[in-house]
Amino acid sequence: MSLLLRPFAAAARYGRSILVLGLALGVALPDLALAMKPWIGELVAGLLFISALRVGPRQAFGALADMRTSLGFALACQIVFPVAAILAFALAGWNSALATGLVLMMAAPPISGSPNLTILTGNDPAPALRQLVIGTAMLPATVIPVFWLAPGLGEAGEVVGAAARLLLIIGGAAGAAFLIRGFVLKNPSPEIMGAIDGLSAIAMAIVVIGLMSAVGPAIRYQPDALLLALAVAFAGNFGLQIAMAIVLRRHAPGDSVAPLAIVAGNRNIALFLTALPAAVSDPLLLFIGCYQIPMYLTPILLGCLYKPTAAR
Repeated sequence: MSLLLRPFAAAARYGRSILVLGLALGVALPDLALAMKPWIGELVAGLLFISALRVGPRQAFGALADMRTSLGFALACQIVFPVAAILAFALAGWNSALATGLVLMMAAPPISGSPNLTILTGNDPAPALRQLVIGTAMLPATVIPVFWLAPGLGEAGEVVGAAARLLLIIGGAAGAAFLIRGFVLKNPSPEIMGAIDGLSAIAMAIVVIGLMSAVGPAIRYQPDALLLALAVAFAGNFGLQIAMAIVLRRHAPGDSVAPLAIVAGNRNIALFLTALPAAVSDPLLLFIGCYQIPMYLTPILLGCLYKPTAAR
């Protein structure tokens, strides 16, 4: 292995610890988190590029049957789940910012780092990348019934525009990566793939620092609100992942259980920050920051659930 690849190979071996380090830095250094916040869009694009480079175009798009399954899964996640949550919360009389956060979490497409999280659990990231692309492409349509049932969320048209911008970013990052895989890295060696995995872990740790800007101050000034938001974030994220893993184990191929369960619980709620009115988005910032914690701890705390079939 070349000297250039060794640091990234080491990062791949300690990928889970690197994610925890990123979370810790985001909480401990709020000034750094605030400074990085304006660059989150560019950092996410880089993360997408690394994910697509790792997967390659053939695995990313899969067979026609895989695409039909991915389409149905995206419709369930982005319409059925949030609509059911809106109705359940209305019956329960729960209309707080945390309830809004859970609805938006379910209505959002998968996070850009979902293939990276899948890699860190030792599973195939291709289904996760496929869901990321399909879910984001469908968001302009799937968000309409959700916002129609919850008009307090804002104008659906603004979210459609944000989804279109995100889709453009995904297309550019993935397209560049697929061109490299097609002409430069046609058959990457295991050493190169390991280095890409390490680079992926480092990139995810950097991105999360900018998403934790509201958590550090809350520890000092709003500890009760922080604990409640953290509990709801864990329940929403891990609850969806565990429930989906149980269902998929009975109805889906074994190699798709982990990536699909991971994308079910890890959603790009931050996308809505660019489109929602400030009266709605500002109270969500603490929940969104807390939501990064179960997201980044998924490979550690749910690693046993997602052990590849051969390992189990």
